[in-house]
Amino acid sequence: MIQANYKDKALVVDILTSAFENYTDANQINLVVGYGADRVQKMQVLMAYLFENAMLFGKVYLSDDKKGVLLLKFSEKEKTTLKTILLDIELAFKCIGLTNVPKVLKRQRLVKKNHPKEDHVSPMIFGVKPEVKGKLTAARLIQQVMRKHADNKLPIIIDTVSAYNLKLYQKFGFKIVRKEMSLDFPVYFLMKTVDGERQD
Repeated sequence: MIQANYKDKALVVDILTSAFENYTDANQINLVVGYGADRVQKMQVLMAYLFENAMLFGKVYLSDDKKGVLLLKFSEKEKTTLKTILLDIELAFKCIGLTNVPKVLKRQRLVKKNHPKEDHVSPMIFGVKPEVKGKLTAARLIQQVMRKHADNKLPIIIDTVSAYNLKLYQKFGFKIVRKEMSLDFPVYFLMKTVDGERQD
C-alpha cells in the first residue's frame, strides 16, 4: 500500500475514472456527471475534486500495483476554506451543471442525514482498474488500510450502490444500518465500529 501525494493526482483520477466509466446504470457517479457526450471528461473533474478533498481532510491510498485507490476523509478535519469554496464552484460549473444541482443537493442531504453528527471516518470513494476487478487488489487494499488505521476509535461510515462493493465491505465487518430508496437507485449505508457492533 502506498500513501499518495499530490504528484499522484493524475494516476488516482485515471484509476477512478476507468473504474466507473463503463457503469452506465443509475448510480451516485452518474447522478453527478450525467450521460452526455462529455461524461468521461466530467467524471475526471469529479474524481479530481474528490482527490483534492481527501488530500485536504483525509488520506489517499494506492494499492501496491497502482491499480486500486481508496480515499478517506476524517469528519473532524473538515472545514470550509477559500480553497474548498473554489473547488465547489469549479465542480458546479465544469461537472454538475445548473440543471443537475437539485439532484446532487438531494443526494448530499441524504448522506448528511445518514452520517452521525459525532466524529467519524468516511471512505469517500474506492475503485480499481477493470482488469483487476474480482482479483485480490481490492480486498488487499481495504485490508491494508484497515490495518494502518487499526488504532482508530471512531466509527467508519460508508455508502455504496454497488452490490460488489456491498459484499466486499460486509466481509470486512461492515454492517448495513440503512437502505435508502429516495433516489433513482438504492443507497446502502454501512457502519463499522471499534467493537464491530452496530450502532443506531
